[in-house]
Parts: sequence; C-alpha cells; structure tokens
Amino acid sequence: MLRLACPWCGLRDEIEFCYGGEAHIALPPDAEQLPDTAWADYLFMRTNPKGRQHERWVHTHGCRRWFNVVRDTATERIFAIYPTGSRPPDLPDEPA
Repeated sequence: MLRLACPWCGLRDEIEFCYGGEAHIALPPDAEQLPDTAWADYLFMRTNPKGRQHERWVHTHGCRRWFNVVRDTATERIFAIYPTGSRPPDLPDEPA
C-alpha cells in the first residue's frame, strides 16, 4: 500500500487520498482565443511518464487540502511532498 505524508496531517494510507493529475500545468495566457483542439490538449493531454513525475493529490478523508508529490510511477517511490503553490524541491537527477 502506498503511504503519503500529508504536509498538514502526517503519514497516512493511500485510501485517504485522491489523485488529482499532473502538477504544474499552467493555464495558457491566451486561453479565450485558443482553438478547440489546443484547448482539448490543455485539458486532457498529459506526459504520463514511466518514472519520476510531479503529481497533485488531495487529502479527501482528512484535512481536504491539496498538495504535490514527486513520485516514481514505476516503483511508487516518493521523492518529495510539498504544498501546492510552493516551488518544487531541487532533486538529484535520476540514475541512467
């Protein structure tokens, strides 16, 4: 079972959380003028890498606050957890 350390509540089981998708997706500055295909890309297209990814999670059955997680999608290893709106932590590069 995956265990996450909520920045406000501490270490909890995965069942208390909901995955919110890829983190740090910025709204395009000209969003009102985007053609439908570009808007669909913004809404639905994500990188979905095998390996390290920045993700959004919410503590649904706890404090209900959002935060970010740096997680390896292949091994489930957690590299960092930090509040939404914070700068991602500097992490060493993954081994080749």
